Amino acid sequence: MNNPVKQNYAPHFDPLVHDTPGTNQDYAPTYWVANAPDVPEDDGPVYQDMEVDVAIIGGGFTGLACAIYLAEEHGIKAHVLEANQTSWGCSSRNGGQALYNTGRLNRAQWIKKWGKGIALELHREVNDAYTRFKDLISDIDCDATENGHLYVAHNPKIMGPLGDEMELLDKTFGYKTTLIDKDNLQSNYINEKTAHGALWEPAGIALHPVKLAYGYHQKARTLGVKIHTASPVEKWATEGTTHYLKTPNGIVKAKAVAVATGGYTTQKIHPILRNKVMPILSNNMVTRPLNKDEMAACGVKEKIMMTDTRILRHYYRFLPDGRLQIGSRSAITGADASNPVHLKRLIENMEDKFPALKGIDIDYSWWGWVDVSHDMMPRICQPNPDESIYYAIGYGGNGVMYSAQAGKRMADLIAGKAPLKHLPIFKDALPDEFFAPFRRIGQRVLYRWYGVSDVLF
Repeated sequence: MNNPVKQNYAPHFDPLVHDTPGTNQDYAPTYWVANAPDVPEDDGPVYQDMEVDVAIIGGGFTGLACAIYLAEEHGIKAHVLEANQTSWGCSSRNGGQALYNTGRLNRAQWIKKWGKGIALELHREVNDAYTRFKDLISDIDCDATENGHLYVAHNPKIMGPLGDEMELLDKTFGYKTTLIDKDNLQSNYINEKTAHGALWEPAGIALHPVKLAYGYHQKARTLGVKIHTASPVEKWATEGTTHYLKTPNGIVKAKAVAVATGGYTTQKIHPILRNKVMPILSNNMVTRPLNKDEMAACGVKEKIMMTDTRILRHYYRFLPDGRLQIGSRSAITGADASNPVHLKRLIENMEDKFPALKGIDIDYSWWGWVDVSHDMMPRICQPNPDESIYYAIGYGGNGVMYSAQAGKRMADLIAGKAPLKHLPIFKDALPDEFFAPFRRIGQRVLYRWYGVSDVLF
């Protein structure tokens, strides 16, 4: 049967408002989609009732990685159910920064929250994830470049804490980073006018996220995985040990279900995930290619990934074709996402950093939802041992690299192999938020306070 007609991209989807992210919608107008190869062949929508061992909801990085490891290491051929297109959500809308971390907490915060022993084990988990990720993408043409990452101080007062972090990373975790002062940064790395120095870390891979997702897609199908696009899960019922996932044109009966929907996890997908993450919008834009004089004025010596130290942080880099990509906070609600004030703010932030780019044409602009858990750390778990439901979610913007490991860990769980159950990201379910119905009121207040804090502190 022919695939349904592709629908126009609907820009105002909001996971706290809508039941599903749509059906067979086109991609958001990202730089990555516009500069990617043809979409790989999939298995078409679910057009009839079917019985499967494992259904994976979500066809992005995590869902595809989970399917790969289920097939490769456990001989389980999963069926991936994607509402729209492969990597339609988070996986095609990020900045392409594969960083040496998981979640939004840093290693000092790990120690404060769980103690040194657990922090060291989490660090080993991240190191294992980074090694696994490099191995997984080694044969995927995704423009991967390992130049490390600059954590850029937006305020001179931040240099002291960055120095403390460098010492902690070296002495406690055996991870050597380098503190770079303002003159060194601007002379040898990047001439960013608002920067006061930076912490450089050697691990970090810049890449093209859609090329990566398409590579995952092709690996999975080669292993016998079925990928069904245009197949949103509209209803989910469980009877005994069988899950009934209703899609527009057929019911998938599954023995186990893995959820990998990231920032596009709706409130009604399943009660076990209601109010478990705070979806936050992030804006992205990409300029036209810079000419030689503009590159020189910006002092671009190496095209290293950068993140500044603001609470409402910016993530940015100069792309292989000479453009600048930069992303940061956006609207509170999906309904307000297209308000031009958000793009205007991002442009002004870019011009503050790089005055030579004032007035430059913006060739691409988009936004997407980030899945932030209430304690700022992801979860890869089976929340109820009596139910064959699993999820990997809550990366908080650090999922490009760690999602591969999360997919592997979730595959192990499904196959009956519990990974590192004593670590909190595997042991505990995502925490509830008592004030979830009022979260966006609080978000508006916090954004105003964070904006003031980023200037004063």
